[in-house]
Amino acid sequence: MLFTDDLPELDEEAGYRGPIACRAAGITYRQLDYWARTGLVQPTVRNATGSGTQRLYSFRDVLVLKVVKRLLDTGVSLQQIRIAVNHLRDHGVEDLAQITLMSDGASVYECTSADEVIDLVQGGQGVFGIAVGRVWREVEGTLAELPAERVDDDMTTGTGDDELSARRRQRAIS
Repeated sequence: MLFTDDLPELDEEAGYRGPIACRAAGITYRQLDYWARTGLVQPTVRNATGSGTQRLYSFRDVLVLKVVKRLLDTGVSLQQIRIAVNHLRDHGVEDLAQITLMSDGASVYECTSADEVIDLVQGGQGVFGIAVGRVWREVEGTLAELPAERVDDDMTTGTGDDELSARRRQRAIS
């Protein structure tokens, strides 16, 4: 199934900490940190604001992380992946699920219909494809088993810090 339209609604306030995002996307924390610092895939729920704060990645962020990982695994250069990710940022989440990414190993092509996939393959362009809707379902299944956080859960401290930072701040006040 390359193209689907029956995808569930997402909780925009839910986020996943770095280690959870790594598990769901199949990447290392070092990759996650590098991609966040270089702007390839930055967390949209909450970015780190210094020592002791935690990034929170949205479902869409984790989906893009997994797509990036798949593209890397197939030999696409990080430069081409950056171009593809910048293009994907222009699409909403629902639109992402309708996309199949095709690549010849050097370039990445976006297909939104089965006809476009066929045209690309017949033209000798596409060697492999990534159906983003299918990746969506994989990420959704993985994240269903892992803990999510709501943005307002961490706001009880008033700064959005993690629990350790809140304890340190409380100790400093006492």
